[in-house]
Amino acid sequence: MLDVVVLVSGGGTNLQAIIDAVESESITNTRIVGVISNNKNAYALTRAKQHGIHSECISPKDYASREEFNERFLEKVDEMNPDLVVLAGFLVVIPPQMIERYRNRMINIHPSLIPAFCGKGFYGLKVHEAALERGVKVVGATVHFVDEGTDTGPIILQRAVEVCPGDTPEMLQRRVMEQAEWKILPEAIDLIANDRVKVSDGRVVITE
Repeated sequence: MLDVVVLVSGGGTNLQAIIDAVESESITNTRIVGVISNNKNAYALTRAKQHGIHSECISPKDYASREEFNERFLEKVDEMNPDLVVLAGFLVVIPPQMIERYRNRMINIHPSLIPAFCGKGFYGLKVHEAALERGVKVVGATVHFVDEGTDTGPIILQRAVEVCPGDTPEMLQRRVMEQAEWKILPEAIDLIANDRVKVSDGRVVITE
């Protein structure tokens, strides 16, 4: 059984996609053991509560220094003893010691086809604004392992989504969520839960 902790800052639509997939058993061998947010008003915490999942808020604002927060944050995650940590719209920089401890056991969903529109400053609507400004015809989402860089870890899954004439950033964001993010994030978790994902020379190999 794969024990998963989900980290989320906002509404938690990707969290909901994971919860729904676990409950419908399209994600197998998996249970969500906790949800952590840095935002006490995040609707994600309500979603967790509604499904009987342990949830907590831990915010950098409540600590005198970033070091103190990082230490407590890592302690909180460790207390839940996860096999996999999932970043589902989590807007806090992950401490280096946590990346090291959960090497190839922490994944992130990013709303573009990496390496396009990724890295520092590219998050949320900013990604879709940049894509529309550039005039690309295809966008999408990527699930990748987390490493020391921003959106630079080994790529697990990607899915493309077409840009439509007249798209606004909000319309494009919604379509990328519905057609890509909410599909490939649960799929990646299921692959990991069934031991089908290996990292070799910095690349992901998915086995049958």
